[in-house]
Amino acid sequence: MDKRYADVNGTRLAYIDRGQGTPVILLHGFCGSSAYYDEVAPLLESRCRLIIPDLRGHGASDAPEGTYTMEAIADDIAALIDRLNIGRPVVLGHSLGGYVTLALAEKHEDKLLAFGLLHSTAFPDDEKGKEGRLKAMETIREQGLPVFIEGLIPKLFAPAHLETMPEAVRKAKEIGLGTSPEGAIRTLEGMRQRPDRNAVLSAAQVPVLLVAGTGDQIIPPQRTFSVDKEAFQRSQIDGAGHMSMMEAPGELAQAVLAFTAKL
Repeated sequence: MDKRYADVNGTRLAYIDRGQGTPVILLHGFCGSSAYYDEVAPLLESRCRLIIPDLRGHGASDAPEGTYTMEAIADDIAALIDRLNIGRPVVLGHSLGGYVTLALAEKHEDKLLAFGLLHSTAFPDDEKGKEGRLKAMETIREQGLPVFIEGLIPKLFAPAHLETMPEAVRKAKEIGLGTSPEGAIRTLEGMRQRPDRNAVLSAAQVPVLLVAGTGDQIIPPQRTFSVDKEAFQRSQIDGAGHMSMMEAPGELAQAVLAFTAKL
């Protein structure tokens, strides 16, 4: 898919703009890119105008200096919304993208028609999680990004899919290797610092989509479904790990279309 570019907050962001209908911004996870959604986009584009950026430090986007806090990345997306003049979009974030989506909803909910978390959570890192971020940063610095990616990607898929979906696993690794090593480190520090945003979920004044996979080894469903409100759509994908956009693209697309159809 052809990339476009926009300068936002002093950072050159790459993004894809395709399809027609309700504007939907899809945010990828850590060490991902817009290519995470290659299988899902064709299933959505007849009813959604899809804006799929590479977050700062990832894919074809710039990797500026400093810690990539969730608020800073959210400001990038808010600026992109303004730049593209698309009105109020739906913003759906996968994992890291979900943390960014919550920061965006906290600061710029007036810009959103709706938002959602895909295999993500409003909870912050616990102490073990924070320690894990530091170890990941150390691995990238001392052993290089490829070693880190080789260890990370298998954890993102449901165990059974490591054997049944080798091409998807290979593609996820290839996408991960496109991440700036310094960008990955700066993002890890930003994720490590993020606060609890369950209050943002609870206070949401717009519809919310929550998607979880029963085989997710990173963020189990109960951590995604931490708040329950009448306006929330909860979708659980049986057998999917952390990567339903690759493991079960049809089911993820179905959940997104059912959600956007009500808006």
